[in-house]
Amino acid sequence: MLMMFGGLGATLADRSPERIVDLQTTMMRMDAELRESGEVVDSRHLTDPIRATTVRFTDGTPTPTDGPFAEIKESLAGYWVLECSHDRALEIASLVVAVTEYPMEVRRVMDETPDQA
Repeated sequence: MLMMFGGLGATLADRSPERIVDLQTTMMRMDAELRESGEVVDSRHLTDPIRATTVRFTDGTPTPTDGPFAEIKESLAGYWVLECSHDRALEIASLVVAVTEYPMEVRRVMDETPDQA
């Protein structure tokens, strides 16, 4: 699983409209290529974290609160579940990070056997 992190507000504030269009075009092209190659098992884009609800354990009770942690600058923006080797996942993550300049986390799905790496 490749988890993409980003900060929508920071992205819009720090990058030119041309850079944002280039970023979106590149990501859409990469997604299409991964789908065409058959490597994509699932993928989703997530809404901006300002629309999130966080459930915290407060005073012994699960309590929903608006938004994610206030201090988060980068939050989960979307993910790809891919069927590929770990090295290939790192290659794809490196390509995305080079474009977005935001981190990605590469993690195996829990029910995967270790020899599928």
